[in-house]
Amino acid sequence: MDHISRVGVFLEVAKNESFAGAARALGLTGPAISKQVQSLEDQLGVKLLSRTTRHVALTEEGVIYFDKARKALEDLDEAEQQIQELKACPTGKLKVNAPMSFGTQFLTRPIAAFAEQYPEVELEIDFSDRRADIVAEGFDVVIRIGLLEDSTLIARKLAPCPIILCAGKKLIKKYGLPESAEQLSTYPGIVYNKHAQKEEWRYRNSNDKVVSQTLNRNFAANTAEMLLEACLRGLGIALLAAFSADSYLKSGELVELFPDYPSYPEPGIYAMYPQNRYLSTRTRLFIDWLSDASKDFSWY
Repeated sequence: MDHISRVGVFLEVAKNESFAGAARALGLTGPAISKQVQSLEDQLGVKLLSRTTRHVALTEEGVIYFDKARKALEDLDEAEQQIQELKACPTGKLKVNAPMSFGTQFLTRPIAAFAEQYPEVELEIDFSDRRADIVAEGFDVVIRIGLLEDSTLIARKLAPCPIILCAGKKLIKKYGLPESAEQLSTYPGIVYNKHAQKEEWRYRNSNDKVVSQTLNRNFAANTAEMLLEACLRGLGIALLAAFSADSYLKSGELVELFPDYPSYPEPGIYAMYPQNRYLSTRTRLFIDWLSDASKDFSWY
């Protein structure tokens, strides 16, 4: 058995804290496992493991060697995976999560086109407005709309997503257009009530100062579709994501209020993935594909 194989045996013993456990995992006999660890220790001239009849533990030198050796073997595994993927079409499972409304409106076609282009990739798509735990739930990519938070995830921006203060024609006919932002408190308001969002519109005024105005909460919902429908029916003024309001603003069914006062801060649409040192070809290709598709988004 070569040196690298002996290192792998040692790592398995350390992880299992048992020679017997390592033997079962590797399909070898206990004496064979013990012999390989002993050979590695003789080569290094140190004891890596302290042994008792019931327990195996790393020595101080063993802890140092375990950390370095594990990373070295992971690098070798990653290099091998990259080389193999360069030789063939991308394969394997790709698990993706995206917000329900945005996903159904703007991601169904590009995702289906990706699946058609790369038939060896097994896609699992989850459109949901819940806050998915990318690591715990095993997602390869999540699409998130909002502000970047401190995270161990890596983010790639696909598009901006301005939040637009909108009113429907029915509301304007009944109340008229507000002449100042301060007047908004006298109008009925539609509020997104997920993630503890407040009834507040923050914007930059003509002096480039960030100010806020409280909306008069009259209707609350936790989906973009419900907020949009309520606004179209004149139930109140609403802060709508650009992707939700865009076509209705263009048709005139909705009117943007105070277009010179952009909402602050401006959220973005991001593809996010775990901070692994190795990004599989299928994941990289998928994110590149969505980035290209985002160029066709109509609101920017």
